[in-house]
Amino acid sequence: MKKITIHQAIGSLLPGAEFSIIDNDYDTIDWWDEVYQQPSKEEVDAEIAKLQKEWEDTEYQRLRQPEYPPMVDYLDACYWASKGDNTKLDEYYAKCESVKLKYPKPQ
Repeated sequence: MKKITIHQAIGSLLPGAEFSIIDNDYDTIDWWDEVYQQPSKEEVDAEIAKLQKEWEDTEYQRLRQPEYPPMVDYLDACYWASKGDNTKLDEYYAKCESVKLKYPKPQ
């Protein structure tokens, strides 16, 4: 599972801020940005928690994506459906449904 870093959290809070950090340790931040003030440790921790939850809540999408059938199959199925044959379209939907069941969306 991906772990959100302090660097990612600050980048989310203050896009383009200029700083460096060593070993993901807040106390080693070297802040040289002249536009933004360095966020507090509490602000950074809250952003890490928010980003981590967003990442975990969308994991099912990343797991599903490589297992969905190709879009070209869908387009071909739509063509045949327009000719009155829904066989390929039904198969495409069934494949998509099996992926969705394998990786359900969290409640």
